[in-house]
Amino acid sequence: MKMIVAIVQPHKLDAVREALSDIGVDGMTVSEVKGYGRQKGHTEIYRGTEYAIHYVPKIKVEIAVKSDTADQAVEAIRGAAGQGKIGDGKIFVFDLENALRIRTGEAGEDAL
Repeated sequence: MKMIVAIVQPHKLDAVREALSDIGVDGMTVSEVKGYGRQKGHTEIYRGTEYAIHYVPKIKVEIAVKSDTADQAVEAIRGAAGQGKIGDGKIFVFDLENALRIRTGEAGEDAL
């Protein structure tokens, strides 16, 4: 099993959800996060005054998938979230040792 964590732009969330749904990923956890990478934030003008915004709003998507589905899920996220620009985001893939469904007690891939 694999845990995939993707940091994407907020306006790309629906596209990512649809792409993952199309390949059979049934669930995900979504969090609103802030951070910066190469773009180092940006500046905004509010009522004539310029402000430095050091942390850019992003969305963190977390999904647990079977090992044989991981590459397909990564490509689905990349295709849906990518625009070829700085700030598109990152995808991280981790080995997932175990999963447990609380309601039924199912473990491993059965819990996914």
